[in-house]
Amino acid sequence: MRFQIIKSIIQHPITASITIRWKTTSAQYVASRARDPTFEKLMENYKNLAKVIAIQDLILANPNNSPPSVSFDFLSRLSQKLHLNRGAASFIRRYPHIFHIFYNPRLSQPFCKLTDTALQISCHEAKAINASLPIVIDRLVRLLSISTSKSLPLRAIFKVWRELGLPDDFENSVISRNPHLFKLCDGNEPNTHVLKLVDEIPKNHFTAAVENWRVTECCKEDCSIDRTEIQFSFKHQYPPGMRLSKDFRAKVKEWQRLSYIGPYEELGEKRSKAGLLGLEKQAVAIVHEFLSLTVEKMVEVEKISHFRKCFGIDLNIRDLFLDHPGIFYLSTKGKKHTVFLREAYLKDRIIDPDPVYDVRRKLLNLVILGRRGLLANKLTSGEIQSDEDSGLQTENRD
Repeated sequence: MRFQIIKSIIQHPITASITIRWKTTSAQYVASRARDPTFEKLMENYKNLAKVIAIQDLILANPNNSPPSVSFDFLSRLSQKLHLNRGAASFIRRYPHIFHIFYNPRLSQPFCKLTDTALQISCHEAKAINASLPIVIDRLVRLLSISTSKSLPLRAIFKVWRELGLPDDFENSVISRNPHLFKLCDGNEPNTHVLKLVDEIPKNHFTAAVENWRVTECCKEDCSIDRTEIQFSFKHQYPPGMRLSKDFRAKVKEWQRLSYIGPYEELGEKRSKAGLLGLEKQAVAIVHEFLSLTVEKMVEVEKISHFRKCFGIDLNIRDLFLDHPGIFYLSTKGKKHTVFLREAYLKDRIIDPDPVYDVRRKLLNLVILGRRGLLANKLTSGEIQSDEDSGLQTENRD
């Protein structure tokens, strides 16, 4: 056991100063780390938003229905897959600003459709994505440029198409329409494809988000920081209440001064101890840039793990997030772990949002609203109807 601890300290000197003394596993570290209540509360809402979006997509996938809708019987059969622990009817009733229940007399069963507000948000998101296509194309080119082979499995990109703000038909609207940038090739396995850059892009073509931050810091008129101190630095901000020892601060300061290799540059050497630490710092730079390219500056750890080998990262991705709590925040809400880029947020909102985020935030706000304001809205519009009129019996709320 002690050998494992010593090995952990050698491999992860920063981690050793902030973990519990006898930390032996990542699971123990996750349980003992400092939690950030703002991100935890935000993740609780995002967890419900993901379920709302899944149901919304099912509704919009039935355009032949007038209006687009799905039956409660169909949703009930998918309750377990959608993680609706108390059933579809109970979940849908929690969000009356998003879903509307109506009875179909022809089929003699209740159905669910989107409210006018939710449908409008969905249309606005599609318009915002289409208007942002030049930015989306740039994101995809950057992602491919980070890869050591300048190519990525198409299935990995499918994992994060929403996070990158790609249209749902991006194979046609982005890849096929830009043959001067992208080409699809057959993968090593049957029925798999690899997306490649047509031409190699010069190393200095892109500037990483962290490098832009350094320039901004150096250009501040009241900047009292030694510019040599932030030459290779990342912005750090820690969970409220997290106690930082002198030893930990010294370790971070030492790590910040390590030579930096950007996410778009060739991988460094592994031979020396400095080389290993440099590889860790480049891995941080890569995942930092990856998160910077996402709309909401967050992604599930499992999804980003699909890019680990393509990006030449030999380290465990989750441990990398845990080892740098000043840069990333790892939330364990729900069944999957999600990582946030700390510096991108002020409280629970993105500091520099794009139009796609602004629209998505409106849907999240409806999730946060829940049933509040429902009675006033119905009184104003005269839409109050009994459960008998809607063809549904009253159920207990979640």
